[in-house]
Amino acid sequence: MRKREHGLLPNAASLLLCGLLAGLVVAAAAFPAVAMSGLAAKAGADTFENLPTDIDVLPSPQISYVYASDGKTLLAMMYDENRRDVPLTDVAEVMRQAIVAAEDNRFYKHAGVDVKGVARAFVANQNAGGSTEQGASTLTMQYVRQAISYSAKTPQDVVDATDKTPTRKLREMKYAIDLEKKLNKDQILERYLNIAAYGHGSYGIFAAAHVYFEKDPKDLTLAEAALIAGLVKAPGTSDPATAEGLPRALDRQKYVLNQMVSMGYINQQQAEEAGKAELKIVGKRTPEGCESVQQPALGAGFYCDYLRRWWLDQKTFGEDQYQRANRLRAGGYTVISALDINTQTAAAKYAVDQPNVGKNEKIRLGNQNAIMLAAVEPGTGRVTAIATNRTFSNDNSKNQPNTNPDKKGQKGNYPNTTVPIITGDKDIPGYQAGSTFKMFTAVAALESGLPLATTINTEKQFQSTFRINPSSPAACNGPWYCPKNAGGQSGPYNMWTAFGSSINTYFVPLEQQVGADKVVDVAKRLGIQFNAKEDADYASYPASKQWGAFTLGVSATTPLQLANAYGTLAADGLYCEPTPILEVRDNSGKKVEGLDPKCKQVVDKEVARAAVDMARCPVGDQSATGKCGGATAGYARKYVGRPVAGKSGTTDSEKSATFVAMTKQLAVGGFLTDPDWPETNKDMKHPQINYATLGTLKDGLTGKPVVQFTAPTKDRSMGKLVEIPSVKCAPVDQARSRITRAGFTVTVSSAQVASTCPAGTVARTEPGGATVKGGQVSLVISKGPGNPAPPYLGTVPGTGNGIRDDTNCPLPWVC
Repeated sequence: MRKREHGLLPNAASLLLCGLLAGLVVAAAAFPAVAMSGLAAKAGADTFENLPTDIDVLPSPQISYVYASDGKTLLAMMYDENRRDVPLTDVAEVMRQAIVAAEDNRFYKHAGVDVKGVARAFVANQNAGGSTEQGASTLTMQYVRQAISYSAKTPQDVVDATDKTPTRKLREMKYAIDLEKKLNKDQILERYLNIAAYGHGSYGIFAAAHVYFEKDPKDLTLAEAALIAGLVKAPGTSDPATAEGLPRALDRQKYVLNQMVSMGYINQQQAEEAGKAELKIVGKRTPEGCESVQQPALGAGFYCDYLRRWWLDQKTFGEDQYQRANRLRAGGYTVISALDINTQTAAAKYAVDQPNVGKNEKIRLGNQNAIMLAAVEPGTGRVTAIATNRTFSNDNSKNQPNTNPDKKGQKGNYPNTTVPIITGDKDIPGYQAGSTFKMFTAVAALESGLPLATTINTEKQFQSTFRINPSSPAACNGPWYCPKNAGGQSGPYNMWTAFGSSINTYFVPLEQQVGADKVVDVAKRLGIQFNAKEDADYASYPASKQWGAFTLGVSATTPLQLANAYGTLAADGLYCEPTPILEVRDNSGKKVEGLDPKCKQVVDKEVARAAVDMARCPVGDQSATGKCGGATAGYARKYVGRPVAGKSGTTDSEKSATFVAMTKQLAVGGFLTDPDWPETNKDMKHPQINYATLGTLKDGLTGKPVVQFTAPTKDRSMGKLVEIPSVKCAPVDQARSRITRAGFTVTVSSAQVASTCPAGTVARTEPGGATVKGGQVSLVISKGPGNPAPPYLGTVPGTGNGIRDDTNCPLPWVC
């Protein structure tokens, strides 16, 4: 650092002189047009002395960097101004000299205000007669002006910081003098270099060095430094990366070099050589935001966007979303995301190129059908991958037409979109997940005390007691919900075999037995959000008591919600809010607190273990007791090569195909559907989404140890089942009494079924055979071979005759 020199005047004298000159000299030097207007008299010594001296300097906007979980792989940069502060020791000496020569050649001789400069500017302005105007701002005053602007808390503060008034000039002088008492010259120079604008989207010397020459400031040559220093005066019109700005920039470079010669920093020969040096000006703007993610092969745009949306919901970063967004783009944070390179690379790959699927069957980039994948770490909720066969971009100029008939003539979302189709929001509630929702019914049943061995003698079509619109294809015998099995199966099934073979007529009566509202509650606890208004209405109590189709996955959800729900069970029932973050450090390197995983136990661990044991069946694995039978994706276990659990799901008319697979370390949820039109009339087949999900799971676990699932207890597996007395064809009251004496809770179904029993008697019980001690048994009434029998009184809540008038079908009835 050079020794500070204050010329002929000590500090006190400088203050006095500045105060005396303030009214006339400053106003005339900076604002000659008003020198004679009388304003000068109002800006006198008293006003100067009474101005505040403490400047409340907030940090200038800094780039926030987002990295993968390894802390090394840069994913994205977020900024409003491309700036990264660096210490003066990381700036080449010629750059320090050049900026002083360009902006304040008396920088080391004044105490914040250059009295000689003020006088010189005054004389020059008076002689020019208004045809030109010289300022008198020192480098310190320039820094003060920009610091005040960046520290503004209101728009008016910004105006006051830059408005051309004598008062503003006086304030800058007072602040500059005070600042020079607190900081040495090198500290002021460092701050100035980091705050100044250099054009072409660069703020601060670090950004300028990289934008123009793709190098660090410490590596700048004399020629490069002189060029950059010359830009500060007019960064907009002297941009050397443009054809019209380059000549102006080179003229300023020569001026800076000559100034450096006159100050003794360099000799004439060095100046001439630098002036002739060939400059390789890159002019490359620093990529910003999620549309310009680094490592394009990772396809991390949608992940970046999910992180950004998550950030906006975190109170840790501000009182509202506006403040939080500003801090992300200006706070200089170092964000270590949860994105795992292996898992994200796999998800990005398999979203466009599924293994083991025929060439003509693959879902590739630009296909209107989207493969959407999300991966979550059980026990932490950390989201390790998000990918789809879309490009994250706002440019939809070449997109294909929207497939939704209601949006005819509009652009669709492929191949480019920024819509959060994988993670969802209030406008993107998700897609129907089909039979993957049977898991929630199984968990509710296990919580009620029913073991995995609970057996139901299933039918090809089951007439439930859930009411729906009689005109629905799923209705029979009036308003009753009557699901069928896709494959026409029937016969006895337990939870293992019914889940493995996806038996609808097992899980609907099971849901009926434990209560549909209980099933919906399980889904909520596991993170299903019901963002669609219709779903939210059905999911609210008491409407949820009649949502019979819920177990078959008619509610919308997203790949992320589904993966985390299953991942919660893999974590022994520990639910963790999904998070894209491992760690965040502020601009000073301090860890931001309050961002650790937010977890709570939502399902008993033994219930969760039993549910996972059941879920090993559909994917070709085997339960701990060897009870699996049937598998809708039996190749999964062999393909992944380690213990795995999961479930496939298909909606009515195959509007979407879903697959979720999990291990103890990773859960992956995948959807195949048309995000433009989830009600598509095109069939969605399973091989593509199944293999994309499994490929992501397999590759994401590469190098990780094999972890076994924990076997459920005998009580959860086999339970203590009690035989239900046979009451077939018995009168209702007699049947009720007999089953009650056996220790069960009895309900009477309002639905009637055709049977060989006389009308009005009991046709069957649900469940049949045996159930848990104290469990609920429902009596199903026979309507005989002819007309329905008179309704059994008092069996339907809220009615006096057993049959509810559903003319208007208000909630809680699902019509």
